[in-house]
Amino acid sequence: MTKTFFTLIICLICLQSFAQDSIAVKREFANKEYIHLYKENADLAYTAPGGELGAPSKYVINGRLTTTYMLFGSYKSPIAFAIIPDFTVRVRTEFSAAVRTPSYRLGGALYARLNPDPDHYKYAELAFTHHSNGQDQSAFNPDGTINTRTGNFNANYLTLSYRFGDFTPVNTDQSYYSFNHRVGLQWYKFFRYEPALNEGFGFTRVLYGFSWRRYDEIEKNARNKQKVKTEKETWRLNTELSYAVNKIPSKNFASIQKRLNAEINFNYSFPFMNNVFLMAAVGYYGEDNYNIYFQDHYSYVRFGLSSGFLRNRSRHYDN
Repeated sequence: MTKTFFTLIICLICLQSFAQDSIAVKREFANKEYIHLYKENADLAYTAPGGELGAPSKYVINGRLTTTYMLFGSYKSPIAFAIIPDFTVRVRTEFSAAVRTPSYRLGGALYARLNPDPDHYKYAELAFTHHSNGQDQSAFNPDGTINTRTGNFNANYLTLSYRFGDFTPVNTDQSYYSFNHRVGLQWYKFFRYEPALNEGFGFTRVLYGFSWRRYDEIEKNARNKQKVKTEKETWRLNTELSYAVNKIPSKNFASIQKRLNAEINFNYSFPFMNNVFLMAAVGYYGEDNYNIYFQDHYSYVRFGLSSGFLRNRSRHYDN
């Protein structure tokens, strides 16, 4: 009887230890996979000849360069941290091809994994960003209008986001999809900012983003193909909305033409492309987010190339 009792105790201890090891392995796997999700969900960089077609100013080319420096992203922790530079320039259709007031954004993002399932992920993101334009002249012209030529722009803001999404099962042709959502809130007035922004800036914005992505197996007919699946993100459809909810002079809460920013863009990658899309976008700026141009509002289209941390990898057939 005593021998049986001790045998049961040992079995229970072994089972508990095995269960704890399984949970630890699952958490480590999730921590590692979420790092890829954080980067894949980051904004795309782009190069757009002609820039935003429909803007009050004419441009030769516009470009946005952004990336994610993942300073802390360990399989041991559900917390990660990244530095995110984000620079946008618009080259004007002028003799000197002037840039004038580029947008410099630099900040950091803290990520917290909220569940252990990367295929049905949930995580929180808190980002701090400094935004300036490299100019130091008065933000006002002598006539009281905003100086968009050499006027100073500086602002700092926090963005709190809840991101969640789902990956579908792999189809018989090895394709699958993901559906990705972002709900967020952005605040500016916690920090120092250019006083001219009081003339009508969206200091507090509600954010929503949706991204639908397709992934396919490529290089199916390669002669030197080994026992691997080579997959990539074939296309991505993004929808981004933001709405200013703070008080704006001479504008009520329903002033959509001033408060709403919206864009839908489609990005497609041919099989021979690696980590790059052809991009087409259509949108509306109630408040142009290009620093000191915040009083401009217009509809636009944009064409060009886009890129980011896209899924483009090889996997063993057994995985």
